Amino acid sequence: MNHKSSLSLFPGVKFKLLALFLTTTALIPALSGAQDRGYDPGMLENGQYLFQKNCASCHGQAAEGTVKNWQQRGEDGKLPPPPLNGTAHTWHHPIKGLAHTIRNGTLSIGGNMPPWKDKLSNDEIFSIIIWLTSLWPDEIYQAWLQRNNS
Repeated sequence: MNHKSSLSLFPGVKFKLLALFLTTTALIPALSGAQDRGYDPGMLENGQYLFQKNCASCHGQAAEGTVKNWQQRGEDGKLPPPPLNGTAHTWHHPIKGLAHTIRNGTLSIGGNMPPWKDKLSNDEIFSIIIWLTSLWPDEIYQAWLQRNNS
């Protein structure tokens, strides 16, 4: 199912999901602990389910990656899928960039990731991203929020 929206930050996301994200980012400095970020438990559960169903075969069940050195090119000259749990570079990318990568894959830029836009809705992509960010240590999460707000 593909939703249409006029929101330019994250096309297709229902307003309530975007509002949740924006509200959560405003509350983050007052929260303590990586698991207490104000996320809706149902969204986290859905994001984890969708990730494990669609992404874990390449990125690991807990987004930990599936190869020891994800920065070393394989025999095909391509980099393997990185861990997404905060130990690699995922947090360097804004939410819009993460959504774009999931939606469109990396085949067009020389990677191996297929596009997911025909299989996952924008709401489902957003749930996956939210679940991934829930795994990140506080300092990584805070740095990501700063990149998103600048």
